[in-house]
Amino acid sequence: MENKIPELVRMESRPCPLGCDSADELVFKGRDRLHNLPGEFCVVRCKKCGLMRTNPRPTADSIGFYYPDSYGPYQNTKVNSKNTEKTHLRKFKCFLRQLFSFNTNKIPEIEQGRMLEVGCASGEFLHEMAQKGWDVTGIEFSPVAAENARELGYPIYVGTVENTPEPTQKYDLVVGWMVVEHLHNPIEVLKILNEWTKPGAYLVISVPNAGSLEFRVFNDAWYANHLPNHLYHFTTQTIQLVLSEAGWEIEKIFHQRILSSLIASVGNKLLDKGIFKGFAIKLINMPAKGNKWNYVLFPIAYLFSLFGQTGRMTIYARRK
Repeated sequence: MENKIPELVRMESRPCPLGCDSADELVFKGRDRLHNLPGEFCVVRCKKCGLMRTNPRPTADSIGFYYPDSYGPYQNTKVNSKNTEKTHLRKFKCFLRQLFSFNTNKIPEIEQGRMLEVGCASGEFLHEMAQKGWDVTGIEFSPVAAENARELGYPIYVGTVENTPEPTQKYDLVVGWMVVEHLHNPIEVLKILNEWTKPGAYLVISVPNAGSLEFRVFNDAWYANHLPNHLYHFTTQTIQLVLSEAGWEIEKIFHQRILSSLIASVGNKLLDKGIFKGFAIKLINMPAKGNKWNYVLFPIAYLFSLFGQTGRMTIYARRK
């Protein structure tokens, strides 16, 4: 694979968004493992606050090159509301998620109101929440995915939070599943979302946990690095710093009880070593296709989560 970054992708270097005046240290260099698109990227760590980020990084107006229409979240969040069998199957899967409590897509037990989903993809979660009585709105970067969500009948703004019109009514809940790590200006966006919510409203997000054992073991081969799409790589400490700077106070952190990124990381390592290629590819595809393994591995994942050592976390924060 050619490692040279294409000319249509413009790169930029940015300092720590928390305003630290210290230097950065190189953590590792990596590449796009999801689509095998060209380029090599550096992950650095701020020596003062510890926040890790991809730097230099593709600019906001050219990073779309690394989000093809085949991008996984666009595809696996599609809803076929006309197919009753799939609807029943979806309800059964929802029941299983509640029974096993993976801590994914988990929200506080609050009264239904107005909800905004940032990065709603093709609308699966919006649809689920609308069925529960929520008044839902979405923001989505991909026009193709946004159109899929619009076909379900929900108002979707195409683009970024920064270019979305301010709502006429404030939100009771804002969610973003695996979104904040993709943002070029996370603090700015989180401040905007703060302004769009009612006092005491909830922000619920999920992000990869770069403070986990998975990250330390696999380093550049960690599946959840997802370069260069992931511009920030959070630990429990650094996500708290970022949220606090934007006016949010963390109420609870749930470590997700799934090991899919760990399994896929093993696949990346095997592929890097050039051994068991077929088996390695199956492991790498597990996060997208291997949901049944989440149930099989649940007891181990549950144990890992008790020590904060799974690769993803779900965070409840409230407006200060």
